[in-house]
Amino acid sequence: MRKLFTVLLVLLQLHVLAVGKKVTIDHIEPAFWWAGMHHPTLQVLVHGEEISDLMPSLSKEGVVLEEVVKVENPNYLFLNLRIDQAVQPGKFPIVFKRKGKEVFTYEYELKKRREGAASREGFSNKDIMYLITPDRFANGNPDNDSVEGMREGVDRNNPAGRHGGDIQGIIDQLDYIQAMGFTAIWVNPLLENNMEKYSYHGYATTDYYKIDPRFGTNDDYLKLSAEAKKRGIKLIMDQIENHCGSFHWWHDDLPTSNWYNFQDSKEVIYSSHNRISLADPYTSQSDLKMHSDGWFDTIMPDMNQRNPLVANYLIQNSIWWIEYADLGGVRQDTYAYPDAEFMAEWSKRIMKEYPSFNIVGEEWTKNPAIVSRWQKGKVNKNGYTSYLPSLMDFPIQETLIEVLNKETEPWKSTFSDVYEMLSNDFLYPDPYNLVVFADNHDTPRLYNAVHENKALFKMGLVYLFSVRGIPQIYYGTEIMMSGDVNNPKDHSTLRVDMPGGWAGDTSDAFKGKGLSDDAKEAQQLIKKLANFRKNTTALQDGKLMHFVPRDEIYVMFRYDSKTKVMSIFNKKTDTMEVELERYQEQLEGITKGKDVVTGKVYDLSKGTISLEGTSALMLVLE
Repeated sequence: MRKLFTVLLVLLQLHVLAVGKKVTIDHIEPAFWWAGMHHPTLQVLVHGEEISDLMPSLSKEGVVLEEVVKVENPNYLFLNLRIDQAVQPGKFPIVFKRKGKEVFTYEYELKKRREGAASREGFSNKDIMYLITPDRFANGNPDNDSVEGMREGVDRNNPAGRHGGDIQGIIDQLDYIQAMGFTAIWVNPLLENNMEKYSYHGYATTDYYKIDPRFGTNDDYLKLSAEAKKRGIKLIMDQIENHCGSFHWWHDDLPTSNWYNFQDSKEVIYSSHNRISLADPYTSQSDLKMHSDGWFDTIMPDMNQRNPLVANYLIQNSIWWIEYADLGGVRQDTYAYPDAEFMAEWSKRIMKEYPSFNIVGEEWTKNPAIVSRWQKGKVNKNGYTSYLPSLMDFPIQETLIEVLNKETEPWKSTFSDVYEMLSNDFLYPDPYNLVVFADNHDTPRLYNAVHENKALFKMGLVYLFSVRGIPQIYYGTEIMMSGDVNNPKDHSTLRVDMPGGWAGDTSDAFKGKGLSDDAKEAQQLIKKLANFRKNTTALQDGKLMHFVPRDEIYVMFRYDSKTKVMSIFNKKTDTMEVELERYQEQLEGITKGKDVVTGKVYDLSKGTISLEGTSALMLVLE
């Protein structure tokens, strides 16, 4: 779909038949749809100078133009179509008339869906997710580093600038990703972000239907999805319903007076970020409003999802990308910030369309009671019903980092905190569908978070691959990548360039060249853990049993009818002789355990196992 919107504009202009004042269309969104979708209605946004002077009509069997919505801005029309389930794919004209005379037509298309599109399987606990910040991963096409018409060009010397990573760079490294054992890639936003600065991160969308040209084209994104799928890798799209960028094409010509929250305010009214107010039984309406309606940032206008036109636009856009790009999942940014009822409808509509799909939401809090209230199946006291299948497990992430850094105490085992946090799983309808991680694009990198302690770094990774849920690894973690520890609040310093992603790099993580011995060891550790988990159902949806930590030893079992895995964590700096009698309800009849990483076989029949200080061991039991 190279130069999609330019081509559409040319086609539109070819159809223009001037009658009176000339009217042209600047945007039609979505530009096309599909036959046979579950939801029977489609809202088409039409934007062009004084387009509301015209009256559209159409004629296609199975499609009815039920309503033409005019708003206070004469440059917009919203066409509400009802589409029969049995409608045939194909093009049909939408005729725009003035006083009964045709002005121009637009050839709209209902495309044929892919075979099995509705029953697509989203990411699950069978997967291992690899998180990529595309601008910092690999530069596969230097020709698109700076693009005419885009406000920010490449400047690799600026930590907060664009560095040139792109979609082609990810495609080029799919074999590496597959070999590492990852089965899904979550890519930070790729949609157009035509902002003046900090545009590399992608979280200020300026066109919801267009890949940023500095990352590539819509066709490049389709290629990424298809090439990933060939390798058994699902593509997860990072989406943002809460806000757009202040240079979005509609920003200076908004459809309605309430398209944004606090739209008429002379000064930016920021969100209070008080997410607890959504669950607080004693909260005030003003506190709720200040959290959900306030802007996330000066340059990120807050979308008003209580406006049904906005709500439909955002929901349809998410579904459009799932269908168009054959996605295997969606990660929703700042899930707790948009209107809560809208988010329920958004997730419900997607999951109705794709019952086996998966969506993970970001609710950044250490409190599992707050995270769990968003998961589908949770019965909330205030009556709120959510349809979101998965969430990022920030409670485990934050507690794990604290535990790894915590000094041992004589009266309480260090691992007790993460043991207790995991014990809160009774709060979740489906804890196995949570995404577990040690770091991501917004947190300190794991190696930095544990103060560059290699032993603690390895321990954190073994825990991540042992616990229930869907493990996520941030790009570069596999080579013990560091961020700027002196400036941790500047997220751009955490999102450093992947070595080997640029021509002339002195080291290459993808080829294993020029890396330190420690980096190579970390890479092999993750590769072995990920590939073992990928082929071991016990670590996917197998049962979990853990034992109360004692004397700085914490033990967890994962098991099903095929395999039993035992993970042992020793937080003491001294080698410990772990008495196995306490774990006999899982070890009965077991005589040997094989180290997943080294292949070493341990004799468990002696009743003890020796574990080095500050270390973790994952054993396959026999």
